[in-house]
Amino acid sequence: MRLLLTSAGVKNPSIHRALVDLLGKPIADSNALCIPTAGYGHPQASPDRVWRFISGRSPLPMCELGWKSLGVLELTALPGIDEERWVSWVRETDVLLVNGGDALYLCHWMRQSGLAELLPSLHETVWVGLSAGSMVMTPRIGEDFVGWKPHTGDDSTLGVVDFSIFPHLDHELLPENTMADAERWAAGIPGPAYAIDDETAIRVADGTADVVSEGHWKLFS
Repeated sequence: MRLLLTSAGVKNPSIHRALVDLLGKPIADSNALCIPTAGYGHPQASPDRVWRFISGRSPLPMCELGWKSLGVLELTALPGIDEERWVSWVRETDVLLVNGGDALYLCHWMRQSGLAELLPSLHETVWVGLSAGSMVMTPRIGEDFVGWKPHTGDDSTLGVVDFSIFPHLDHELLPENTMADAERWAAGIPGPAYAIDDETAIRVADGTADVVSEGHWKLFS
């Protein structure tokens, strides 16, 4: 699986080019499934925010990029569906567009639905994460980002990559997301960790990560 881990979606031309590069073809020729699940787990979540993500009316560009086709994959529904049906939907898509919200809630439903188990076999699929949709692929999110609490009681996520992510760095509406806050957060995270602003993404292909940015970011190693 190839990853484009963003803070706020496909916000600028550099991130857009990185997405097309990972797809290996134009967006207009690519089929997408959007995963809104994380949006329901966040304390500030609301049905209208989830609808805006799905309908492409969010200020965080994901679903409105001009996909050949776009469907919705709601993870909480999958346990009640025959696995052969939904697995074929995932295998036939080019890209998974994963909403922000609560990373631990998303992680829980990725495991409960079986999607997490399927990921290693999706060699050609591109995963585009938005905030929590990116953080879920890391080993840990840090206590600062724990909202919905899993039964395990910790902050561990899927560990598909070996680094953690502090999103929305220096966002004007998030006074607790300064670089000093990110440094304090990183001190409690074992292993490498990135702080990225909304103009930055981390691209992962063939096991190698690189930063795509028109903004600012920092790697804590």
